[in-house]
Amino acid sequence: MVGTDRVLAVLTELAGHADGASLEELTRAVASPKPTVHRALASLCRFGFAARNGHGRYVLGDDFLRLAFAHHEARPDHLRIAPVLTALTERYGETAHYAVLDGYTVVYRAKVDPAAGALRLTSTVGGRNPVHSTAVGKLLLAYALPDDDAVTAWVGDRTLPQRTPHTLTSAEALAAELRTIRAHGYAVDDQENEPGIVCLAVPVFLASPTRPSGAVSVSAPVSRTPLATLVAQVQAIRATVEAR
Repeated sequence: MVGTDRVLAVLTELAGHADGASLEELTRAVASPKPTVHRALASLCRFGFAARNGHGRYVLGDDFLRLAFAHHEARPDHLRIAPVLTALTERYGETAHYAVLDGYTVVYRAKVDPAAGALRLTSTVGGRNPVHSTAVGKLLLAYALPDDDAVTAWVGDRTLPQRTPHTLTSAEALAAELRTIRAHGYAVDDQENEPGIVCLAVPVFLASPTRPSGAVSVSAPVSRTPLATLVAQVQAIRATVEAR
């Protein structure tokens, strides 16, 4: 691992410790010698990307958080889609996401959780999930890959990770699913990414009338909101998105 990669590995690991992490914990996590990790932390601290809290543990620095949030807030898609997510969450009492395609993953650009007291999902803004196991991912993939041959080429020699027993893991199954999505104009996740969680996604056209900039989804525990309930609301969900 080269020096820059090691610094980034420490920064990435640090982001997973909201309460901070010790030098020993970070050393074990990134599998590097303690002096090397200490030098990486020193570099991050010089730029304000890391700091030590009152307990002597390393945390993300204020300058890094300021930079990240400033960049996030400046994104026009996040600003334009936030009222849509709020409206969907208030109407259905479930979590609403806005996500974009990034290679083999989707990145969540915005999220609105239901009111306090309701069950909340573990997804986070900036977090990623596989394309093939999520409603937002499959929807965007249906636009990016226009036919079965394109799906086969996209999958290639890879083995698609099986997140749950319901995950589609073959090129043939994924191609059939994308054909259905193109025909219906929406996508679903029937406990394919996380057990007990269902989701419905529709496209968002912010920059082009034919190619979506991202997808909006409503996700819910299947015990509270069955997938059939979300599917029955697809026209209302689509109308809410189009009325932004």
